[in-house]
Amino acid sequence: MCIMYGNKKMICIPIQIYPTCGCLYNRVTHAYCIKSKGVAMLPSNWKEQLRYRFDNVFAKGTGALIALLAAASLVIIFVVALVVRVFNLAPDDIPLPKLMWMGLMRTLDSGTMGGDEGGWPFLFAMLTVTIGGIFVVSTLIGVLSAGIEERLDALRRGRSRIVESGHTVILGWSPAIMTLISELVEANASQRDACIVIMGDKDTVEMQEAIADKIDDLRTTRVVCRTGNAIEATDLQLVSLQTAKSIIVVRPDGEDPDSQVIKVLLAITKSPTRRPEPYHIVAEIYNPENFDVAKMVGGDEVELIAVGDLVARIMAQTCRQSGLSIVYTELLDFGGDEIYFKAEPALVGHTVADAMNSFQTATVMGIRTSAGASKLNPPLDTVIGADDQLIFVAVDDSNIQYHGREGVTVDESLIKTGTVTVGAPEHTLILGWNWRTPAVIRELDNYVASGSHVTVVSADVTSDAADVATAMTLQNQVLHFITADTTKRKVLEDLGLADYRHIIVMSYSDVLEMQLADARTLVTLLHLRDIADRSGLRFSIVSEMLDVRNRNLAEITQADDFIVSDRLISLMMAQVSTNKSLNAVFADLFDAGGAEVYLKPISDYVQTGVELDFYTVIESAVRRNETVIGYRLEANSNNKDLQYGVVINPTKTDTVTFAPSDMVIVLADS
Repeated sequence: MCIMYGNKKMICIPIQIYPTCGCLYNRVTHAYCIKSKGVAMLPSNWKEQLRYRFDNVFAKGTGALIALLAAASLVIIFVVALVVRVFNLAPDDIPLPKLMWMGLMRTLDSGTMGGDEGGWPFLFAMLTVTIGGIFVVSTLIGVLSAGIEERLDALRRGRSRIVESGHTVILGWSPAIMTLISELVEANASQRDACIVIMGDKDTVEMQEAIADKIDDLRTTRVVCRTGNAIEATDLQLVSLQTAKSIIVVRPDGEDPDSQVIKVLLAITKSPTRRPEPYHIVAEIYNPENFDVAKMVGGDEVELIAVGDLVARIMAQTCRQSGLSIVYTELLDFGGDEIYFKAEPALVGHTVADAMNSFQTATVMGIRTSAGASKLNPPLDTVIGADDQLIFVAVDDSNIQYHGREGVTVDESLIKTGTVTVGAPEHTLILGWNWRTPAVIRELDNYVASGSHVTVVSADVTSDAADVATAMTLQNQVLHFITADTTKRKVLEDLGLADYRHIIVMSYSDVLEMQLADARTLVTLLHLRDIADRSGLRFSIVSEMLDVRNRNLAEITQADDFIVSDRLISLMMAQVSTNKSLNAVFADLFDAGGAEVYLKPISDYVQTGVELDFYTVIESAVRRNETVIGYRLEANSNNKDLQYGVVINPTKTDTVTFAPSDMVIVLADS
C-alpha cells in the first residue's frame, strides 16, 4: 500500500489484506492492524500492548500498584520454589509450600539468606528470591510514601467526605463569614461537641488559617473546611447535607450574587440524592426582585433574608432613634438577651396582658399561635390557647420561669395616662445614591411627621432623580435633590449641617466596585465626624459599608454613629439557622406594617425622679396596648461598657430612678 504526500513524496508499505476478517498485516513490522468500521487502526506490537496494560494499572493508584507488587513477589517465589523442588536443589527434602515460605521470608528480610546452607545452585536460587525481594520492598516503600503524600495532599485540598450528624453547613465564603462563625460558636456553647462545616471556593488550608487568625476561641465547636463548588452535586456530597441540622447559603462577592444563591438552592433541593425530610435552609437575597424566584425554588424549606429591603429599613429606623442600633444588636446576637419561644400551661385561658408581669427575669414580646403565625405586641386582650407559645426576651431559656402575679407591685400614683409627645417635622440628609436609596426614603416617610424634608446629595443621582420623583408618592416628606461630590469637605460644609437632625451615608455601589465604594463612604464619614467635633453639632449618622472589614476600620464608640453592614445580616442568619420560626419574628420586627421598636420618653409613662420597679412601667405600657422590653438611661449614653445606657429585659423587681431625658423601649404599632 502506498501513501502520497502531495505530488512530491510517496511512501510504500508492504501490507497483506485478509478480506475474511478485515485485518491488515504489515510485513515489515510483523504487526496486525484491525479495521474498525472501515477505518484501519494504528498497528501495535506485543510490547506496546504490554506497556499499555501496565500504564492502565499504574493509573489506578496506590492500591493497584501494591497488588501488582504482591503478584510479582508471588510469581518470583513460586517459580524459584518450583525450580528448587523439581530439580531437587535443596539440601533436604523440603516440600513446595515450605520452600515458598522460605522464599517469602527472604523477600521480606534479605538478612535471612545469611543462614542458608546447601549447594551453589540452591544458594543461587535463594539469592534470586532475595534480590527480587529487595526490588519489590524498595518499590513498595516508594509506592506507600507516594500514596501517603497523595492522601495528605487530598486532605489539604479538602476533598474527602465528612461524616457528621446534626452539624451546621455553611456554603460559600465571604468576609462576613467570621461573624457568622462567631455567633454559631456562641450558640453552640451549651453543646459538648458541635460542628460547623464550611465549603468554599478557596483552598482548605487558607480557610482554616483565616478562621484561626480571626477567631481565638472556638470553645466546644469544631470547624471543618472543604473546598468545592456548591452547585456541583458531587461536591455537596462532601459536606453530608442529608444529616445536617441546618444549611446556610452565604451570598458570594461579585456581580449578580443572587443568581449564584438561587443555583445553590436548586442544587440542594433538586438533588436526586437528597433526603426525604425537609431541609432547614437559610439564604440571603440581595435584590428584592429576585426574592420570589428564590422562594419558588426553595419553597418551605428555605428561610430567605431580603438583604436589600432589610438594610433600607434598618437605616431608616436607626437614623431617627438614638440607641435603636444597640437594641437591634442586642436582640440579634447570641452574646446577651435572645428571643425564645415557650409554652406556659399556667397562662392558658388568660390574656397576653396577664402574662406581661408574670415573669421576673424574662420579658414577653408577643405570641406564636398554634397555626404557626407569630405576632409581636398583639392585642393585649388576646387569649392564650393550649397550643400557643409566648415569645420572650431572656438571657437563657432557663430564665423563663413563671412567677404569676404574686409579689407584683404597681404604684398607680406614678402611672401617667394620656400623655403623648408629638413628633415635630424632621430634616434628613442623604449623602450618596444606590438602588436602595428610594426604599430608604419610602421607609422614612412611614415614621416622620407631616411637613418633613429629605435632601439627597450625590454626584450620580441625576439619571434616576426624575424617575424617583415621579414614581414615589410621599405622604409626609418633601424630596429635594442636589448634584455634588459628597467626598468634598466644602460641599458638606455648604449644606448647612446644623439644619439636619439625621444624616444617612449611602454607598455608591451601583457605579463603583465594593472597595472603591466603601472608600468614598469612609471619606465622607470622616469629614462629617470632624465637622461635628469642630462645630459642636449633634446629629445622628447612619452609614452603609459593603465590606465588614471596612466597617471595623470606620467604627467608633458612639451610639448615634451606626454603620450598617453585612454583620447584622450575619447575626440574623445565625439566629434563624438555630430556630426557623425566628425569621417571621424578625420580619414583623423590621416591617413598617407591624409592631416595631420605639424609644419613647419615659416621662410619658411614669413619674420621673422617683424610685420605682419595672412592674409599674410595664403596667403603664399595657394600658396603651404597648409592650415594654427595656429602657435607656441618658446618663450612660456615651458609655460603651454599659451598652450606651440601653438595658434590655431588666429584672422586674429591680428599682430605678428615671430622669426626664430617659427613654422607654417599647414594641408598638406607632
